[in-house]
Amino acid sequence: MSRLLFWILGGVVLGGLIHLVVILTLPGAAVRDVWHRLEDSAPLETLVVFDDLAPGQANPLGLDPELLYGVCRLELGDGPGIVNGELPLAFWSVAVFNNDGHVIYSTTNRSGSGDLLDMGLFNPAQTRLLAEQRFEIDEGLLIVEAQGNDVAVVVRLAPPHPAMRERYREALSQLSCSTIR
Repeated sequence: MSRLLFWILGGVVLGGLIHLVVILTLPGAAVRDVWHRLEDSAPLETLVVFDDLAPGQANPLGLDPELLYGVCRLELGDGPGIVNGELPLAFWSVAVFNNDGHVIYSTTNRSGSGDLLDMGLFNPAQTRLLAEQRFEIDEGLLIVEAQGNDVAVVVRLAPPHPAMRERYREALSQLSCSTIR
């Protein structure tokens, strides 16, 4: 009887361990996450402004149809990244994501930057060089440190009226997105 109980207990523990390992490794093995979807739609160092969503249209990224979205992917191993330009005075926000899909930095125009977005993205090695003043940067540059080399910058813009969407889309498409080599 004790052997049977031992085998049952061993099976339950082993089964629980296997389930735990599978559950913890699945997110890392997924290829249908947001980062992989962005790789397909946003090439490196190019700001892509997403099209408006039509009612009833599929929304795989879960975007708010009232906002305009611009996405820029950068590879910081080639050099620090720069995203800058002038945006309308309506509400806008910018978020920097790592390749795990986690937000590593976020801000809005209400934080005091007004209509100017001037952001520099650095990996840890470049941040050390920046601290040693080996990089020349402009005054007022918003410095963001990413722990890795792959980042995606998402700019959201909220036009106050539907008639202004095209003008705001044009302003969003004028943002510069590149790496400094």
